[in-house]
Amino acid sequence: MLDPGLIELSSDGNLAEFKVIPNTHGPLTVDAITELLSLPELCQLFPRQNVIDKAVIQVNQLIGQDDGQYEQFFEIAERRDGEITLTIAEDNMSAEMSLSAPWGGKAVTLPDILKALKANGIALGLSKLKIQSLLKQLETLEPGQTSSDTIAHGKPAINGTNAFIDRKVPLARERLLQPQERADGTVDMRNLGEIIMVKPNDTLMVKIPATEGVQGYDVKGSALLPVPGKDIKMTAGTGTALLDSDANTLIATVSGQPVETKTGMQVDDVLQIKDVDVGYGNVDFKGSILITGDVHEGMVVKTTGDITVMGFVDSAHLIADGDITVSKGVIGRQLKDDQLSTTLEAKGQISAQFVQYSNLKAEGDILVTKQLLHSHSDTNTTLTVSDANGRRGDLVGGIAKAAKGIKAVIIGATAGTKTDIYCAMHHGELKETMKQLDQSVKLMVVAKLNIEASLNKLPPKSEWQDDELMVEQVKGMLEEKRRINTERSREELEFNTIKQEVDDYYQHYRIEACKHIFANVEIHIGPAFNRTQREHGPCMVFNEGQEISFDYSNRK
Repeated sequence: MLDPGLIELSSDGNLAEFKVIPNTHGPLTVDAITELLSLPELCQLFPRQNVIDKAVIQVNQLIGQDDGQYEQFFEIAERRDGEITLTIAEDNMSAEMSLSAPWGGKAVTLPDILKALKANGIALGLSKLKIQSLLKQLETLEPGQTSSDTIAHGKPAINGTNAFIDRKVPLARERLLQPQERADGTVDMRNLGEIIMVKPNDTLMVKIPATEGVQGYDVKGSALLPVPGKDIKMTAGTGTALLDSDANTLIATVSGQPVETKTGMQVDDVLQIKDVDVGYGNVDFKGSILITGDVHEGMVVKTTGDITVMGFVDSAHLIADGDITVSKGVIGRQLKDDQLSTTLEAKGQISAQFVQYSNLKAEGDILVTKQLLHSHSDTNTTLTVSDANGRRGDLVGGIAKAAKGIKAVIIGATAGTKTDIYCAMHHGELKETMKQLDQSVKLMVVAKLNIEASLNKLPPKSEWQDDELMVEQVKGMLEEKRRINTERSREELEFNTIKQEVDDYYQHYRIEACKHIFANVEIHIGPAFNRTQREHGPCMVFNEGQEISFDYSNRK
């Protein structure tokens, strides 16, 4: 070991001074110098490794030289206070603190921590317990060791919930899957029960309002504003009214059949007909229609409400502003030029048990509980060909288009009947809508900044507060700024909603076969296309990377 007399504390006690004569005490090694720092009065000091390395090189080079007879002086260690290191996350939602034990210096104290937090602007979400725990751990650490923990968390804003409407009365279409039970416990598939009627003051719908959400904050104290929930409009249709005491409750004002509209409900007069045939004539009615028998060849039935047919529709044309429900079957035949003799058009949903050689066009869902054969169906939402238990439901032949997905028990036939199915066709349109919304929001940001710049250029209020014209101009700018903020929030919410739909588009909008997809089924999901060459078992069919992908993982 080197002579301990070669090293001593500086006069202020903060440095370890190493004095050595090369020709007398050399050669030196790093380990030998480091060993001197293990002496009791020096072991708490922080070794200056770069100075120690320099001392070894410099001293060893001078050995045997004329300059080697002169004393060399090096400050090889120092006293260091404990340190506080604060790391704030990029999003300012958390802060981590590291405390290091001192090298013979002053230990970190709670006032030191509070001062550091203030200097770094960390003001909210602090955990007193974690800070105290770190200080306690500090007492057990060796010099230079550190202890770390996350000592502050922001509180994310909680976005508001969207408004939704809770319908309180059943609709005619819902009876298709709810045939009446006989006294002996069997089910009468022909009897769908009494027609659904309401009377004045019956509650039809209740709107659960959107919520504003809860404001959050980051660790620096900045407010995080929530996205308010999206409102939904509920309007009173014919025969209904909103309660004076509660504008979120829609009631019936007359007796009749409840019919769902896009923004609420209406209560229709009900025209009840036994059969629509040549003897009765075509029907054009303002209200809802209940046909207890059949609609015969060549007849046209048109209504502003629902059409419910308890029997068959045969080579006829039904048009409804509401739903079309057919208890039994929809029958048509193929005409020249691939035209079909039966057409059902609904702004609501279309429901039937059996359909063949018919055109079905709906803005809402299409539900066929047994068979959809050689027909052309088109819906903006979903097409389902299945009974309630998923045991029966054949989609065979024709063209089926459903923007938001198709589900059937069996698609195609063992004979290889050509069947075309399309879904998820509007991805590009949604992306274009997103682009337009994004551009609109950017323009509003610029407009808001321009207004704020104009407001900032105003002279002191005392100079213009008595000028009526100036006051009106300022009010106008503030009102326009408020309007822009409101419209921007609405469009940003709409953008985020559509973006979520676009991102998950091909996962949500798909084709499902509960039992089989046979050969010669042409599958179109967005731009992806595949013609099946063999039978597939139970599967989900997706657009994956613009190619058709079959997923059998849910096979039962």
